Amino acid sequence: MRRLRTAPIAVAVKLACDHPWLTALVCLLLSAAAMSFTAGHFNMTSDTTKLISDKVEWRRQEIAMTAAFPQNGDTTVVVVDGATPELAESAAASLSAKLEPQTKLFQNVRRPDDGPFFAKEGLLFLSTARVLSTTDQLVSAQPFLGPMAADPSLRGVSSAVGTLADGVIQGETDLASVQKPIRALADALQKVAAGQPAFFSWQAMIASDGKGLSAPTRRFIIVQPKLDYGSLMPGAAADDAIRSTARSLDLDAAHGVRVRLTGSVPMSDEEFASLTERAWLVTGSMGLAVIVMLWLAVKSARLVAAILITTLIGLLLTTAAGLITVGRFNLISVAFIPLFVGLGVDFGIQFSVRFRAERLTHDDLKSALTAAATGIGGSLALAAAAITLGFLAFLPTQYIGVSELGIIAGVGMIIGLALAVTLLPALILLFRPRRQTEEVGSSRMAPVDRFLVQRRKLVLWAFAASTAVSIALLPFVRFDFNPLHLRNPRGEAMSTLSDISKDPSETPNIINVLAPSLAAADQLAQRLGKLPEVAQTVTLSSFVPDDQPAKLAAISDAQLLLDPTLNPFEVQPPPSDPQVVQALHDTAAKLRTAAGPGTAPAAADAVRLAAALQAIANGPPSVRARARATLIPPLNTMLDQLRALLQAEPVTLQSLPPDLVRDWVTKDGRARVQVSPSGDSTDNAVLQRFSKAVRKIAPDASGAPISIQEAGKTISWAFIEAGLLSLVAITALLLLILRSVREVAFTLAPIVLAGFLTLGTCVVIGQPINFANIIAFPLLFGVGVAFHIYFVMAWRAGAKNLLQSSLARGVFFSAMTTGTAFGSLMLSSHPGTASMGKILMISLIWTLVAALIFEPALLGPPRKRQAP
Repeated sequence: MRRLRTAPIAVAVKLACDHPWLTALVCLLLSAAAMSFTAGHFNMTSDTTKLISDKVEWRRQEIAMTAAFPQNGDTTVVVVDGATPELAESAAASLSAKLEPQTKLFQNVRRPDDGPFFAKEGLLFLSTARVLSTTDQLVSAQPFLGPMAADPSLRGVSSAVGTLADGVIQGETDLASVQKPIRALADALQKVAAGQPAFFSWQAMIASDGKGLSAPTRRFIIVQPKLDYGSLMPGAAADDAIRSTARSLDLDAAHGVRVRLTGSVPMSDEEFASLTERAWLVTGSMGLAVIVMLWLAVKSARLVAAILITTLIGLLLTTAAGLITVGRFNLISVAFIPLFVGLGVDFGIQFSVRFRAERLTHDDLKSALTAAATGIGGSLALAAAAITLGFLAFLPTQYIGVSELGIIAGVGMIIGLALAVTLLPALILLFRPRRQTEEVGSSRMAPVDRFLVQRRKLVLWAFAASTAVSIALLPFVRFDFNPLHLRNPRGEAMSTLSDISKDPSETPNIINVLAPSLAAADQLAQRLGKLPEVAQTVTLSSFVPDDQPAKLAAISDAQLLLDPTLNPFEVQPPPSDPQVVQALHDTAAKLRTAAGPGTAPAAADAVRLAAALQAIANGPPSVRARARATLIPPLNTMLDQLRALLQAEPVTLQSLPPDLVRDWVTKDGRARVQVSPSGDSTDNAVLQRFSKAVRKIAPDASGAPISIQEAGKTISWAFIEAGLLSLVAITALLLLILRSVREVAFTLAPIVLAGFLTLGTCVVIGQPINFANIIAFPLLFGVGVAFHIYFVMAWRAGAKNLLQSSLARGVFFSAMTTGTAFGSLMLSSHPGTASMGKILMISLIWTLVAALIFEPALLGPPRKRQAP
């Protein structure tokens, strides 16, 4: 049977050696064709929604919600923070106005927290008490607002302050009653006079400790960009356009504004950017590690070159085969690159090390290569077949990303074996490495060989104990499938998301439920709102304010009193600079008179403001220009807001804006319920309880909290399912070839042990299993199967002193090559990739320990060589 298995491999090697130039030329032509095909047909999607089958129930619900409200799909959230509420509002308004016409880049641009509807009806969404408080404040500020509305200039502001000072001088009021505006103006204008950046808010000055008009300094713009999924950063062009538009409008820190991007689109793009951030370092370290380990394994630059060329050509052929079989790559299936390199290098090392060993007894290169094929060919073929079956076991899973990875990697193993027994021997023959003069194995391992045989039971009991400990730790393995935890927390999109998630009203971790009608949605919202895990629920009906008659009455009364103030019959023309200077001097004198000799805080503030006005009046025109820029634009913004708010009218479902209605109700009448979590929405445990509670009432709910939990379950089950299928398939293959249950167990047991030890180590070091590092387990399985098949095949052929053999050398350096190469991923700035490198390193260390220590002890004394 052994001769039957190795004969095809030996024949392939002999043919390659008989025609080395032809073999190399054919492989080069194939690689050129593969490169040409790849260049013309390369296609990769970065759409993460395609990684899991749309036949999974939670994905069907997610797709249904997206289809009903496509405007809420992939979006960029523009977060505008202003030093003052007026700056935030004017910046958001100007930026959204500039973005809307750019239809080539954006499908739609909307402001969820503003627009004509909220500008007019905003007061109605406050409580009745706050509406009354707000209108009282506005009426009280009427004497102060009047001069500025009639003269929105530095002269008008100065006149308004002068009016306050006149009231104090005439005994109509006192300084303490008007201290707030005087102090606020003094703080800002002192900075202007000193040449420092200054920002002023009239709205914040009028607001009264949260009891009246709110003064938010953060605004949002929701942008739905047109995405190019053929690009690794589909939203890069749109996001760049937003940033450049913001720069053109001077929306920066120097002007009191901060514009940041977050949302699904920039976060996805930022994730790829972080992957490439240290690509040169990771790639360089990986390449250097591979070359160094290959040199230590084969001690020949020519053999190293032959292995690298074979691996590179195999990678090109596998890439083309992958495009032919699956059409395009995704963010998971591209992991075939490290899988192929790791296992392809293993095939090359095993063959080359065995060739070196055979070279000691064969003068002729061809005969040494043929002997190497006869000695190792059966093991290589069986290992490749077993690994291929293991990868193909991912095909029936619902995790499309890894399913396609299984197809590509499985095909790659066939290509890797074919090249290892054709191109590699041909290149070795052409490169003609120097004659081997020293033993390939290591006699220094003789004491270890004896120990493993003589103390076999002790070694096995030690591994049994470690396995038991690892199994006991399995319940403590953390599975963290929250994709946000794989991103660079220092990136703009991620740090911005973390910032806004601190506010429960702004968290993106919401759940949506699609109800058959608005009435059903309202009923469902009431039921969900009673859950302790729910902070609030929103439907379209939430935009119809309650207690409108009382609120509208208060607003109407204020409007009657304030309309002449906010909308004067005559607005004065802009003053000349001398007029401004005179007004500043006059007001400064009035403030000093009003302050008198007093030392109270209010008097001190009046003196400070007088000094600032005097300094601005005495300074050059540029100082007054800065003062004008500090006070007048926010004044105009506030006056416009007040005029709009005082025009409030009754709100009904029928009067709601069509754009707002489209966000909550579909054309066929189905309605959306938005549910927000209570507690820390960035905590996985909170999200899990939140999702579970909501789905008990609304099983068809969808949203980030649900997709995070369900994606983890889908992926976990995919790996469990694939693991069981591959175990069955590989066991059947090994039974067919080895025809011994005992030997099959000897092959598979160390792989299971390495898996347990890897998971146990993850518990000890606190490393969770996530979307990225779980990909390490197929590599662990593939390498483990190969290593243990090599040892079992050698043992059943009668090999002695396995650790002193060339086989052990090949296994050791193959593991070290793969481990150090992909351990370089730990240098990545992308947390997910770095954790993948860590898991790969850990798993390969345990695989090596299981192969070099546990496997020889498990096999025991060498069996007698089978008769041919």
